Amino acid sequence: MASSFMDFRRLSCFVAVVEQKSFRAAALKLHISQPPLTRHVQMLEESLGVQLLIRSAAGVEPTAAGQLFFKEARNLLALASQAGERVRLAGQGRIGRLDVGVFGSAILGAIPKIVREFRERRPDVEVVLHSLDRSAQLKALRERRIDVGFNRFFAEEPDLVWEVIQTEPMSVVVPESHPLAKRASLSLAELSREPLVLYPRAPRPGFIDYLMRLFHDRGLTPQRVQEVDDVLTATALVASNMGLSLVTESGRNLNIPGIVHVPLTVADRATVELCIIHRRNEEAAIPRAFVEVARALGSASGKRESGPGKRRPVL
Repeated sequence: MASSFMDFRRLSCFVAVVEQKSFRAAALKLHISQPPLTRHVQMLEESLGVQLLIRSAAGVEPTAAGQLFFKEARNLLALASQAGERVRLAGQGRIGRLDVGVFGSAILGAIPKIVREFRERRPDVEVVLHSLDRSAQLKALRERRIDVGFNRFFAEEPDLVWEVIQTEPMSVVVPESHPLAKRASLSLAELSREPLVLYPRAPRPGFIDYLMRLFHDRGLTPQRVQEVDDVLTATALVASNMGLSLVTESGRNLNIPGIVHVPLTVADRATVELCIIHRRNEEAAIPRAFVEVARALGSASGKRESGPGKRRPVL
């Protein structure tokens, strides 16, 4: 009885008859012949064990039970139609949820722009950001707890894809009262003689290791290095005259008073790439659409490639 009752074809026939007050008009509306429509309504009545329709001088009218069932059947059909439409939109990536892993100073620059553009294109998709370091992002991607991630360093992962979406130059953060604050540019050799505040302490290897490699490749060893957790802490310590730091272009968006940004010399110019990480051969429409937005914005901003002799950071 339950399966017959939930036969949506029969429900559609019954609703059409009540709305049209005629089997003939309902058959025309549904583009079927009248005999099968009549049989559908009869089978519905048999499955429910109650008469739903009666014929009168005004046409076909619902019984008291039929009038109640008409309201319920119409609601069921509307819900089924809505469910079908939502499934279709979900399949197209128009509704649903996107979980994004984020980490580091990129949250101050490229990532908000990408998320904003994506939400403008897909306003019915909920975007949830999760603060995860590189190893946690890789684990969450494999366990499908996030759909995409952002990080600054490459890793060889056969089941995951790393795509560069932005290449950012680095600059030196200097206390505005420091003698070096008035310089047009600074060299790594000059920085190696100053106290440095670098970030983040974890994960390792990471950004600190990349920076230390820049010094070591030039035969330099920084005299004193203090490691902190993030770019905000590093910049705040610089403002407190605790040392100098190196930040990406995104890190310059921190409006902390008492500091200035000085570019590196041409000879020591260094860049860091921001990557979007996603599962290889991703089939879900929403993550694919998000990656396309990230690619488009990366191309529009003009990704700057590393200069001659610069190695892409693989940690």
